Amino acid sequence: MKKTAGFALTGSHCTFKKALAALEKLAESYDIFPIVSPAALTDTRFFKSEELVARLEGISGRKPISSIRDAEPIGPGKLLDILIICPCTGNTLAKLAHGITDTAVTMAFKAHLRNDRPVLLGISTNDGLGASAQNIGRLLNTKNVFFVPFCQDDPENKRFSLVSDLSLLTEAADCALRKTQLQPVIRSK
Repeated sequence: MKKTAGFALTGSHCTFKKALAALEKLAESYDIFPIVSPAALTDTRFFKSEELVARLEGISGRKPISSIRDAEPIGPGKLLDILIICPCTGNTLAKLAHGITDTAVTMAFKAHLRNDRPVLLGISTNDGLGASAQNIGRLLNTKNVFFVPFCQDDPENKRFSLVSDLSLLTEAADCALRKTQLQPVIRSK
């Protein structure tokens, strides 16, 4: 029987193509429950909301969870073996690090962690080595929170920007289920 994975997308729209490709690979081994933040459902030059929802439904066979009310049962129902937040923006990192629950994604995080089960973060933030660094540090030190290994994506032009290596998503998820962090967590490009 396949393990269950919540796959939550937040607003790093430029990362969606890579995140969806990683999700397709993950879906070969995991039963997927898609979750989206309001920012992920915003139309941009990268993706239209309807296109994103259709892709998520096509991969998972489920309608994405998009409200706090619909995400809350994840905890009491113990619906997931692992929750993956990918892409995880600097804004979402701050909310997770400080216990703010105001979207389906942050509620899924809170609800899932109460079951002592792993959460995997695939970060994508332009301020990972700036304002978001303290939140990354806090979450690196939080029980049951793991990271897809990450690096600076463009040190010359975006010196504070960090992005996860999504080719490692499935391997990082398998490690997180064993309550271990895939190493090294910080990689060179």
